[in-house]
Amino acid sequence: MRNIIRYLFLLAILSLAGCGDRTTEGAHTVKVKAVEQVENYTYLLVKGRGPACWIAVSSTEITPGESITYEGGLLMEDFYSEELNRTFEKVLFLDALEGSKPPAMDMMPGTSHGSALKVGKMKISVEAEEGTISIAELYANPDSFYGKRIRVRGEVVKFNAAIMERNWIHIQDGSEFDGKYDLTITSQESFEVGQVLTLEGVLAINKDFGYGYSYEILIEEAKAAR
Repeated sequence: MRNIIRYLFLLAILSLAGCGDRTTEGAHTVKVKAVEQVENYTYLLVKGRGPACWIAVSSTEITPGESITYEGGLLMEDFYSEELNRTFEKVLFLDALEGSKPPAMDMMPGTSHGSALKVGKMKISVEAEEGTISIAELYANPDSFYGKRIRVRGEVVKFNAAIMERNWIHIQDGSEFDGKYDLTITSQESFEVGQVLTLEGVLAINKDFGYGYSYEILIEEAKAAR
């Protein structure tokens, strides 16, 4: 009986290999079964020793039938791709494939570097409320608000749900400082693009989650002000 249990356990571990599960370590060599190209990413359906799974890398030329090797990565569940208009049950975002260079930071999902923003500036003008701080003021004086619970008001211009166990919201209010106009906020609450709302959360500075999730300023644990 003990040998049977050990065999079943080993079989379960092997079935995860090459699918980006955090329990597996080291390099994985897999074969590409399908390719989906978008502006900044290449999505690959790959098959190793276990079930087929999706991985994503910065744009690269690759064709079905090729074998690739990768290591590590950031596993995302229920990831929605706007460009493909589909939700991946699981997709593993990689720094790079073996033998290739890591992608530029501004090509990874969720990256916000002030002037190097993926979200374009919208024609928005949101009137401030008493007690709120403008996006321009945050970028101009981040140290003044670091670690404090503050309120901001703006229009939701982008929303990504359930990435790294939190929702990601981009808001703009029409203000700008040194070319920086977009503010990223994390929350457990859900919102819709186009909503104008007041959010309250704690300001973080130079927050780096790894895998390209790096922010000059970021409001965390935000909730809609009641």
